[in-house]
Amino acid sequence: MIHSLESWAKSGARLVAVAAGREPADLVIRAGNVVNVQSREVLDGWEVAIADGRFAYVGPDASHTVGDDTRIVDAGGRYLIPGLCDGHMHIESGMLTPAEFAAAVIPHGTTTMFHDPHEIANVLGLRGVRLMHDESLLQPINVFTQMPSCAPSAPGLETTGQEITADDVKEAMGWPGIVGLGEMMNFPGVIAGDPKMLAEIAATQAAGKTVGGHYASPDLGVPFHAYAVGGAADDHEGTAESDAIARVRQGMRAMLRLGSAWYDVERQITAVTEHGLDPRNFVLCTDDCHSGTLVNDGHMNRVVRHAIECGTDPLVALQMATVNTATHFGLERELGSIAPGRRADVILTSDLEALPIEHVIARGVTVAEAGELKVDCPHLDWPTETRATVHLGRVLAAGDFEVKAPQATDSVVAKVIGVVENQAPTEALRARLPVIDGVVEARDGVAQIALVERHRATGRVVNGFVSGFGYTGCMAMASTVAHDSHHMIVVGTDRACMAAAANRLGEVGGGVTVWKDGAEIALVELPIAGLMSDSPAHEVAAKADRMVVAMADCGCALNNAYMQHSLLALVVIPALRISDLGLVDVDRFEVTGLFEDAA
Repeated sequence: MIHSLESWAKSGARLVAVAAGREPADLVIRAGNVVNVQSREVLDGWEVAIADGRFAYVGPDASHTVGDDTRIVDAGGRYLIPGLCDGHMHIESGMLTPAEFAAAVIPHGTTTMFHDPHEIANVLGLRGVRLMHDESLLQPINVFTQMPSCAPSAPGLETTGQEITADDVKEAMGWPGIVGLGEMMNFPGVIAGDPKMLAEIAATQAAGKTVGGHYASPDLGVPFHAYAVGGAADDHEGTAESDAIARVRQGMRAMLRLGSAWYDVERQITAVTEHGLDPRNFVLCTDDCHSGTLVNDGHMNRVVRHAIECGTDPLVALQMATVNTATHFGLERELGSIAPGRRADVILTSDLEALPIEHVIARGVTVAEAGELKVDCPHLDWPTETRATVHLGRVLAAGDFEVKAPQATDSVVAKVIGVVENQAPTEALRARLPVIDGVVEARDGVAQIALVERHRATGRVVNGFVSGFGYTGCMAMASTVAHDSHHMIVVGTDRACMAAAANRLGEVGGGVTVWKDGAEIALVELPIAGLMSDSPAHEVAAKADRMVVAMADCGCALNNAYMQHSLLALVVIPALRISDLGLVDVDRFEVTGLFEDAA
């Protein structure tokens, strides 16, 4: 079976010979209807011939390419669509290594991913990025890496385990699987002309590669225009039709995401379906999907179905998840369509709207059929140091999570992070909370949140307040997945539970744990960088499912609230976040006090 792929330059002579009928194809698919995403039409009865992992012939009759050893696949009247591409995503968000992530999504028809490993970059630096890159290249599908741009995401507002420099970016641009620069999250830095950010962008452009964008502000005025000229070629942070329109008008591609918790397609796709903008400038992506979503609900097939349900023509939706993505990264001649010379990534499906993924071929080899993986996804031997990254420095106690009142009073007005269901941004709320024996108590839907430093064993704990989860009773949830600095986030209603949850993750080397009434009721171990597991996806998903149930048992009714939990330290998305340096006002990009002046 062919998994490694030769360049067209090395296989071109044979491809021409097969198309001309001088040599036989390796595989011919007959009796199907080819979905041509280049012309946006369905070509009934067309046939496909594959050689050396690439399409050699796509046309009405491939009989001249059939030899004695040519394998024939009868499509049985089904549609042939290109393998699906995810234009922006983070493998670490799946709680899986690249190999296990690939194994989870291949049966769903994903044959190409463009991933930004900036999660592991914050923990292990360039070494971690290289490990993700190297394992990605081993996979039987196309897994391209974007070199992380921002670790830390906002210098001066957080402390990461490692930092990424402009020299690191320049070095990585020479690696074989690097396709561009990961999302430029430090948009204030770009707007201000920060030399480091501009040097990273310049190094990427000098290499002829794509700069990923991340403009997480609702201000579409002068700051947005300054960011656009800074070089970002795309942006996935839009949440409204006006965001998508603004980006496309500035020459960016609007990336519309549907992840485990980010539901941004429906509010933006109207730029195409109602406003009439050119759909070739729109790309579908997932951004963040945890393992439970991947195993139970799907991956890019889920996003395409959702876009269709939102009123998008099925062929347009498929373009947004195939050729548009390939074109964006300069790979239109290499993948993203069923066309001569491209990588032979193709899906057989019986329905273009329901999109059942019935047979998946990648590089000319069957990789999944009827939902069953048919190939191996090779692993790296992850080094010991990648499995020892949670350093608390001491055993934490309930007292570490006490919030002292700023003065002698019976109540205070606290700044509260407000979680918004199915969106990454938070709200900046205020709540009057009681003070008992000098300690501020969370009440009436407000829970405590703490950021526990875990990279340098400082023992530092920063406390604050959060609302929106709906937690009740005596509970706590802790996670070492804490975008982007990836310290430890603990949310709870009971300080003893919060301490127990934090210490538990120190014991197991990272992951997610949920506690109720003093006992652990769910645990997802993530030993690699405190972010990922190299266990099979279905095992991790089963634990993630129990985590979701456990959160519900503690009173949380939000959709995929784990994703909201994990982003509470992301200090580049408004409005309020928490970091190891304190509460962060992202609208002003500054650390702010926890309390308002007493009324």
